[in-house]
Amino acid sequence: MDLLIPEIGIIFWMIISFSIAFFILAKYAWKPIVNALKERDTSIAEAIKDAEKARLEVSRLQTESEKILSQAKDESDKIIQEARDFKESVLSEANELAKKQTHKMIEEARKAIINERTAALYEIKKQVSELSVAISEKILMQELKDPDKQQKLIEKSLSEMKFN
Repeated sequence: MDLLIPEIGIIFWMIISFSIAFFILAKYAWKPIVNALKERDTSIAEAIKDAEKARLEVSRLQTESEKILSQAKDESDKIIQEARDFKESVLSEANELAKKQTHKMIEEARKAIINERTAALYEIKKQVSELSVAISEKILMQELKDPDKQQKLIEKSLSEMKFN
């Protein structure tokens, strides 16, 4: 049990060796250790500040990117709407032009039909009159072959005519 109860000599030498070790550590090791701890503390604090700055920057960039995406979506919607409006106006103009051209073609066809009808009627009248003259000529030739009949026809025509 001697080991459990320290003697004064051992305590004395322990205090002296501890003091020497403490003095050496305080003189040569304590300041570098404290400085290293301070530097580490400073670097950790700076890293935390940088991380906070980076987080704020990421948040700002995310907000900015959402804003840009929103603007791009609005602009694309606007462009799509303008394209739809343009398509509608082009279709409307094309339909209107087609209607005008259709009406114009119908009018021209009607005029052509009327002209053709008039020309056909004129041609029919001409042919009827030529046919009538030809028939009359043949009838008169038959009637006028005989000189007595010619004389009677002349007298009859003169009697029917009224002189002023």
